[in-house]
Order: sequence, then C-alpha cells, then structure tokens
Amino acid sequence: MQNKGLIKLFALLFGLVSIYQLSYTFITNKVEIEAEVFAASRVSEAEDDYISKREALEASYLDSIGNNTILGYTNYNEAKKKELNKGLDLKGGINVTLQISVKDILKGLANNTKNPVFNKALADADAASKNSDDTYIDLFFEAFDNIKGETKLASPDIFANKGLSDEINFQMSDDEVKPIIRRKIDESVVSAFEVLRERIDGFGVTQPNIQREGNSGRILVELPGARDINRAQDLLSSTAQLEFWETYKQSNPSFSTFLIQANEKLKEIVDVKKPEPVKEESELDSLLSDVAADSLDLTTQVNPLYELLIPANPGTHAMFRAAIKDTATIGSYFRMPEIRRLLPADIQFVKFVWERPATEDTEVIDLYALKSNREGVPRISGDVVSDARDDFDQFGKPAVSMTMNTKGAKEWEQLTGDAYNNQTGIAIVLDNKVYTAPGVSSGPISGGRSEITGNFTVNETKDISNVLRAGKLPASAEIIQSEIVGPSLGQEAIDSGFMSFLIAMAIVLLWMIAYYGKAGAFADVALLLNILLIFGVLTSLNAVLTLPGIAGIVLTIGMSVDANVLIFERIKEELAKGKGKGLAVSDGFGNALSSILDANITTGLTAIILFVFGSGPIKGFATTLLIGILTSLFTAIFITRLLIDWYISGKGRSLDFSTSLTKGLFQNLSIDFLAKRKISYVISGILVLVGLASLFFGPGLQQGVDFVGGRSYTVRFEQAVNPSEIASELNDVFGSGTNVKTFGEANQIKITTPYKVDVEGIEVDTEIQDKLYSSLQKYLPDGTSKDAFAIGSEGKSIGILQSVKVGPTIADDIKNNAFLAILGSLAVVFLYILIRFRRWQFSLGAVVAVFHDVLIVLGVFSIFGKIMPFNMEIDQAFIAAILTVIGYSLNDTVVVFDRIRETLAERGWKGGENVNSAINSTLGRTLNTSLTTLVVLLAIFIFGGESLRGFMFAMIVGVVVGTYSSVFIATPVMFDALSKKITKVLN
Repeated sequence: MQNKGLIKLFALLFGLVSIYQLSYTFITNKVEIEAEVFAASRVSEAEDDYISKREALEASYLDSIGNNTILGYTNYNEAKKKELNKGLDLKGGINVTLQISVKDILKGLANNTKNPVFNKALADADAASKNSDDTYIDLFFEAFDNIKGETKLASPDIFANKGLSDEINFQMSDDEVKPIIRRKIDESVVSAFEVLRERIDGFGVTQPNIQREGNSGRILVELPGARDINRAQDLLSSTAQLEFWETYKQSNPSFSTFLIQANEKLKEIVDVKKPEPVKEESELDSLLSDVAADSLDLTTQVNPLYELLIPANPGTHAMFRAAIKDTATIGSYFRMPEIRRLLPADIQFVKFVWERPATEDTEVIDLYALKSNREGVPRISGDVVSDARDDFDQFGKPAVSMTMNTKGAKEWEQLTGDAYNNQTGIAIVLDNKVYTAPGVSSGPISGGRSEITGNFTVNETKDISNVLRAGKLPASAEIIQSEIVGPSLGQEAIDSGFMSFLIAMAIVLLWMIAYYGKAGAFADVALLLNILLIFGVLTSLNAVLTLPGIAGIVLTIGMSVDANVLIFERIKEELAKGKGKGLAVSDGFGNALSSILDANITTGLTAIILFVFGSGPIKGFATTLLIGILTSLFTAIFITRLLIDWYISGKGRSLDFSTSLTKGLFQNLSIDFLAKRKISYVISGILVLVGLASLFFGPGLQQGVDFVGGRSYTVRFEQAVNPSEIASELNDVFGSGTNVKTFGEANQIKITTPYKVDVEGIEVDTEIQDKLYSSLQKYLPDGTSKDAFAIGSEGKSIGILQSVKVGPTIADDIKNNAFLAILGSLAVVFLYILIRFRRWQFSLGAVVAVFHDVLIVLGVFSIFGKIMPFNMEIDQAFIAAILTVIGYSLNDTVVVFDRIRETLAERGWKGGENVNSAINSTLGRTLNTSLTTLVVLLAIFIFGGESLRGFMFAMIVGVVVGTYSSVFIATPVMFDALSKKITKVLN
C-alpha cells in the first residue's frame, strides 16, 4: 500500500479532531451531573414540588459557573454550544410543523377585499386543498381562473390597491400579477420565519432548530429539552395581534335595549332547556344566585341570554360576565345575523371580546364591548410598538411595559384623551383576548409609553414582551404536525439505546476475534476507531443524534464488519492458492475492493434517498448511516490494512485469518444452487401470494398516524391496565376509530384517535387531553392532577409520556414521500447496477429480489400486525426499515454478482457451473455478515426500547429474506433472463 505515512497522519489527525469535538459533550455532561447532585443535596424529595425546585437550582448553578474555565480551553457556556446535539426522542421536548396560512396572506395583500370573485376563489381553494397535493397559491389561481369572468387580479379592489401600487397597476394581465403575488407570499413566509426565530431565541432552550420546508409555507421547529410544552405551543402559534380599543360605558342604555330584544328573538330561534338547580355552591353558583334573585324573576322563564349573562362588576369597564363554559354559546348567539340586526344604531358596530382567564381554575370571565367601525379596525394596532420588555408594575406584580414609535405616540395620546373625556376604558387586546382594560384618570398620555398588567407569571410577561419585540406573524400559523416527548421517556430512550449499542458492539467484537483470530482483533481496532469517527463527525457537523440515529450507528457496526469479512475471505482464498502472506494480503485487499465499493454505494444510494424524502428522526437515521458507510470504508480499507501490514512485517509472526474452530469452514463447497431455482421460485411465490392475499383480502396493514392523520398518546400507569376496556370507554368519548393497545409493559398503552383530525389549534389538543384525563382518571393514583397527567414533568413515571399529532394534509405528503422514496431507490439502484454490470439482466435480478423482499416484509406485517405484542404500525420508521432492507438486500446481491462477473470473466459460463462456483465462494461471507447483522438487530430489538421494536422486526425479517433472495432469487432470475445466445451451451 502506497503513502502509508500520509494515511497514518490523516488517521491520527482525524481521531484527535473527533476526540476534541466530543470533549465538549463530556464536559457538559460532567458539569450537568454536578449540577444535579448539587440540587439534590439542597432539595429533599419530601418537599412539595421538589422537581421544579431542583430544576431552578440546577439552572442557577449552571448560570453561576457558566463562564468558569474548564481544562484551560473552554467553559460550560461555550461547550454547551458545541456538544453533540441530542434529538427530541433522547432529550424530550417539542417538534412541530407550522403551516403559515397563505389564505391570510392573500387576504392581507388584497386589503381584506369584499370582492365576491376573490372570496369565492378562496373558498374553492379551501375545498380543493383537502384533496390535493398542490400548493394553496396554485389552487387559488386555478379557482380564480375558473370563475373570474371579466374580473382581473389587477382589479382596484383586489391586488391593484394602494398597498401594492408600486408593483401592480390596473393594466397588468393575470399572468403578470401572479409571479408578483408568489414573491410577496414567499416574502411573508420568510418574515414569519424570522419572527418565529426571534421568538425562539428568547424562549431559553439550548440548540433550537428552525427551518423552512421548501416553498410549502411550512416551518419546522424543534425545541429539544423544552419542558413547559403549553408555553412553547402558545409561543409558536400566537399571531401576536396586539390591538388597543376604547370600551363602551356600562351605563349605556342601548345595551339594555339590545339585550332584551336579543333574548326575546332567541326564544324563537333556539331550543334552550331550563337548567337543573345547582346543589354545590361555588363562585359561579353564587353569582348565578344573585341573578336569580333579581326583581324581574327571569329564572321562572326560559331566557337564552339572561340565563347565561351575569352583570359586570361596577367600577370595571366590562359590560357583562359569564361562565367560561358558556362563552362559546354566547358568542354564537351574538354572531347570528338576526341578532346583530337588533343592535341600536349607536352601537351597531360593537365588537364583543372576552377577557383572558387569570388562571386555569377561573370559572367566570368578563365580556367587553369595544367601540369598532364598519371595517372592524382597532384604534391602534401592535405595529406601532417599537420596544417591549417584561417589568413589574407599581404593586410589584409582573407586567409588560411598551414604547411606541412617533405615529403610535400621537395615536396613543388621542386615544387616552378620548377615554378620559368619555370616562371609558382602553382595552388592550392580544390575539383576541382582553388582557387588561384600565381607565384614564389624568387626561391624555403623551410619550407613547404604556403598560400591560394582569394576573401574569414572570414567564408570561417574558413571552409577551418577546412576541411583541419580534413582531406579529404576517398570517396565522397552525400546528399541522407535532411530536411531544416527556423528559423521562427521553432518558429511557438514551438508556435503552446505549444499552443496545454496547451489547451489539460487544457481540461483534467478540465474534470477529472468535472467527478470524488475531486478524479479527485488528478489525475490532478499526471498528472502534470507526465509532469514534462517526460521533466526531456528527458533532462537528452539528447533526442531531436521535434514537433511530443510534440504531443507524448500531446497524453500521453490524454492516461495517462486512468490508473486513470480504477482505479476510479473499485473503484466505489467496493463501489457499499458495501465495505468500504479503502477496496474499495485497491481492486480497485489491480483489475485495470492487465488491466493497459496489455494496456500499448501493446502500449509500438508498440512504441518500431516505435523507432526501425523510424527515425528523428518519433523517437522523439516514445521516448516521451515510456517515457510517464513509468512515467504515476508510477504517476497513486503510486502518485494517495498516495494522495487518505492520503485524506480518515482523519476524516469526503468524496470521491465519481463522481460528481452530473456523479453519476450513465454508471452503470447497459445491452446492448446485441453480438446480434448486424452481423450488425457490415456488417457495417464494407461495410466500408472496400469501402476503398479497393478506394485504388485499385479509387484515391488511395497520397505518399509523403518519399516514392517515390523527393523534396518538403513549400513556403509562402504575398498575397493569386492560386496553380493550379502555378502548371501549374512549370510543364512547371520541367516537368510533379510537384504537388502544399495550405498548411495551402491561402498564403502558398507546392510544390513537382520529377525533377532530381536520381541526387545527391548541384548543383541540387541550380538549382531547382533558377528555383523556377525565376518562383515565380512575386508573391513575388518587390525587393525580391534570398537570401531573400531562407531558412535561421531569422524572415523571405516569401519565402522558409522548404525544404525536399529524394533520391529514401532512399525512398525505408523508405517504407520497414514502412511495417516492421506495420507487426512487429502486430506480437509482437499477441504473447503477446496469451501468456497473453492463447487462440489464443483472439489474432485473436485483430489482426482482428487492420487490420479493419488500412484499414478504409487508405480508408479514399484514399477517402478524395484530398478533405481535409490540407496535407494527406502518409509519415513517417502517419506511426507513423498508429502504434499509432494500439497501441491505442489494448489498448482498451486488457482492454475489461481483463474484459471478469476476468468475465468468476468467472461466466462462460452463453450463452454469461457474455461476454456482461464484455463489459457493461468497457463501462464507454472506452467512458471516448476515449472522453478525442479525445478532446486532436482535440486540437492538431486545434492548433498544419499545419505540424501535417494530422498526427492528422489519429489519430482522428483511435481513433473513434478503440473504435468501440474493442467492435463490436474484441470481436465478438474472441467469434465466440471459439471452439464449449466451446460455445455449448450458442446455
């Protein structure tokens, strides 16, 4: 081997750089363990809320030592930025995909036009988007073109308005306007991206990730380690529509007139049952009792509004009060056209807005009547705020102070002057909730400074000021996909993942020594260096390590021995020919190189496609697999060679590449594989047909929420539970379609429901979580609160450990991407093999074998999906497994084909004898690699955690079937497909 010195230097530097990169991770882990120990020594488990207290102490400790020098070259704060990123499934946190509403952007660009053609096109685009993969803007333009008639996009009341006058004029055609609108939408999405990034920077998590997903208007946000999940969701989806309104006075007689008329009208159009008497007295009941005692004695009748509305407290600027549970009903009444028509002329444009509940336990909230106009535009909007910060009011309570720009200061002075003169209040409204509505007691306020007060926590004022500084989103942002992982589940994933990693590595290291003796030990050294390099590269690339990523590394361990096995088997063949050690080693490495490259390139191609079409953890799996392929090639070809050359260069050293148990194993085999091809065709045909029958006429595949949309929750209890019993109860709550199954231990279940799958918003997530809590409360320990049941509690051993939400639109995208990934990998590999082997018959054999393997894996999942005691749903992880099976099967097939090509080039066909000879000569390598990989997969399957079991089962079935098909399907199909001209000597 040439340039040994250069290779040694490169390997040394590569290893040192990897150690250096990983040192930051070791440093942060050490410091954080010290912080945990410090917090545990100060706060006993006997204290109330000890977990939160310990977290606060840990944060304080880390802040205090953050800039202290460690090892002379870094500190904790610096090391934290450079440590190995752990993904959501290892650290806990939240991962969401936000859909920026293109519809909102279009309405904003058109100045909220009332043009009927424009609004009809929006409605048609809404309907079409539910069953189409096209972007919303394409659907809008198509809908507009279908109904526009003489109307143009450049009409004065659509896009040729004052706001767009610099770019769009009345004379422009639709084709000229469309690219401008597309650009404006893209600019708005970029603006939303920047707003979200600024908000996230102020949220306080380390290593957040935010990225756009092409031109879809989607933004992916990952917040590893985020513990306050509700706070994170509110921060991401809040539009930050800050508005300032003047309120109406409580004494305004027009509201009394309106209320009486509205109540009478509602008696005619709604069916209201007289409520049952309330037995238990609460704040709400007390207020309702006061209303019942009113002199009008309205409770003797059925009064839709009087039964729900409560007089507001005197001295406030609210108009009414009501129970939170009744706010939706009251709102629906006030929105009815026949009720709105009853409003007297002086209040006909009133805007009713509810106050923000002070706490989760609040039962009654105020309803404010705001002075509005025909367009519903506030007196002042939030875009005049130039700065905002969290502060404390004159009573020492958390508040938000704001500074306005010059325009805002003038408008603020005018508004406060009007409120002072009219003795009304100023309602400060954020995202359609009144946060506070103070009066003005000392005349107009100049300078543009104001303050938002209320029953805030410090975190809430931080978030509000953060959102106001960052600015408002240009359109609403809906969470169409989310994954939330509790920190305790993340720690369990780390423990199980690294347990499987260590066990698999130990098995491989011992196996290589047991099979190849000293040569196996050299391969082990190269393998250990390979692991170091993988982690070093991951850290230096700032890549994220996920649980599937650990599985990818473990799989790399199993597959990386393949290169060494190929090399050692070729060296043994050269030694059997009587060559000297040095020449045999040189020829063995040289002859194996072609097979090694072909096998790894085909696997690498499938990994690249997985990386392109995958998302989240699956991309992490593909990343580690790609890195592992490259580093294993380097260590197997160069490092192992250096060690072997060094060893055999010494005097009196013996290297046999086998042990007493394995010497002569798989040598001189003469199995006639081609003669058995008809039997293998029949066996495979039966397996495939049974699988297809199960797929189309039997149970079929269990599609996960990734593919059909919905929500899933992993819930743990103290005691074992009956999933059938829980499923029956939840189907009564959520309707049919809710599925409950044991997930791992008998005290853990996975709940999947399509309930309100088409409805977006945090409110629906909260509603479902509340219903789950109510339904499952009897299975929880006494006194378990709703907060303790929900995600986010560090060290929690019961309740919701993980939740996943996938909207129907993104589910369709995932399904399409999965289909494209599988077809793409087959097409790419077909072309590669065609170019490499120059005969389409080789490509045909490889692709038929791959189809055979995939169909059998699908059949197994269809037949045993409801029988196996672990999750066998078809999701993104399953698609990753299928693509890896494709790569592995091709790896095996290409090695066999490589040897066939080499053998035939030397000796010709000889009636198929040399094809059989080629297969026999690779049988040792095939079985050795397959058994090693299989043992590794079994280690992950057993010790790698429940979330990986279905993924690993698919891999195990795929490896077994792929090993079989490379010998009994791919080669026979290639052989039978050859032209008669080539094979006539065989008959």
